[in-house]
Amino acid sequence: MAKIRPFNAIRPAGGLEDKIAALPYDVYNRAEAKEAVKGNDISFLRIDRAETSFPDDVDTYDDRVYAKANELFREMLDKGEFVKDDKPCYYIYELTMDGREQTGIVACASIDDYINSVIKKHENTRADKEVDRIRHVDALSAQTGPIFLAYRADDVINGIVNRVKSGVPVNDFVSDDGIRHRVWIISDTSDVETIGNTFGKMDSIYIADGHHRCASAVKVGLKRREEHSDYSGEEEFNYFLSVLFPDEQLMIMDYNRVIRDLNGHSIEEVLDKLGTMGELKEKGSEPYRPEHKGEVSVFADGKWYSLEFDKKYLSDDPVEGLDVSVLQNNVLKPLFGIEDPKTDKRIDFVGGIRGLKELERRCGIDCQIAFAMYPTSIQELFDVADAALLMPPKSTWFEPKLRSGLFIHEIER
Repeated sequence: MAKIRPFNAIRPAGGLEDKIAALPYDVYNRAEAKEAVKGNDISFLRIDRAETSFPDDVDTYDDRVYAKANELFREMLDKGEFVKDDKPCYYIYELTMDGREQTGIVACASIDDYINSVIKKHENTRADKEVDRIRHVDALSAQTGPIFLAYRADDVINGIVNRVKSGVPVNDFVSDDGIRHRVWIISDTSDVETIGNTFGKMDSIYIADGHHRCASAVKVGLKRREEHSDYSGEEEFNYFLSVLFPDEQLMIMDYNRVIRDLNGHSIEEVLDKLGTMGELKEKGSEPYRPEHKGEVSVFADGKWYSLEFDKKYLSDDPVEGLDVSVLQNNVLKPLFGIEDPKTDKRIDFVGGIRGLKELERRCGIDCQIAFAMYPTSIQELFDVADAALLMPPKSTWFEPKLRSGLFIHEIER
């Protein structure tokens, strides 16, 4: 059963939250991160991506970068730009995007639940991508980027959240991308106990986003255990910073594909082949979005098409039945020769937040054909994770993105 517990969060001092809060470290490349921190000396991105403090000839993973991250963090603490709550609490974090609210509970989850698959994943992680965050967490002795977890909605937790949200939030601001962020504190002893007990009855919680951050936090925790032979299991390094959202509130956006060449085929040959796989309809020059599972949109030579796959190409298997798998197995691999989409440079992926016009733009610059997907559902994600299987790469795109720097979990003083 899941062990979710409150913690003493380090949070921005009142009035600084809108300047401190930053998008996750991994949405930027180095040049973008350097540009993003200009003119804001307290952006948390300066800590998450401390290489922005150095000339470009200093390697991103240089020891000095992690030392600088810790230095900047401690400076902000010393200046009172961060404050630490004096008792363990849960926190409510609400994000509103285009009028849609998404409300989660900020808490700490157990590294043992991750190891024992109570907290379930749907993606593999790469060791080279983990190393950076392992070193960052280790240098700060703190977790700064929350893991996005999902759980099956519960009436008891919903009741507490709705009641607390009727009060005045401690943070309320709109970020540069138009997302509204609001925070409340759950400090009542009875509520804290009830939330912990309710999560304790759940046998499955799911990583929605942040697989590499999660794996890194777990590895730091295991490293600290080795360094503390007398550890009890209750130390903070045995837990990792999370925001847990009920499944009923989550929206997964499409994750689309653009292909750089046609593998020697003409557009006409490609369309003819697609037409043998189902019902292919020309939709004109305006962007066309798939309307249901089993349908994919195609953009080629300035026109949009709808392809509805024949049932023989579909599957009840949790992974093979995903639309991204159907496209990969029946189109991208046999027709375009893309064996491994993780490594093939001829394919690129475009998150749904960028819109279908981005697919048109890419086809006018460096690609020849694009495929717009119907979004993977949260239930499909649960089904894959419950079966202990893995999704194909770039199957899900979650919005809005959780901010770093709003909640920090200190794993050791």
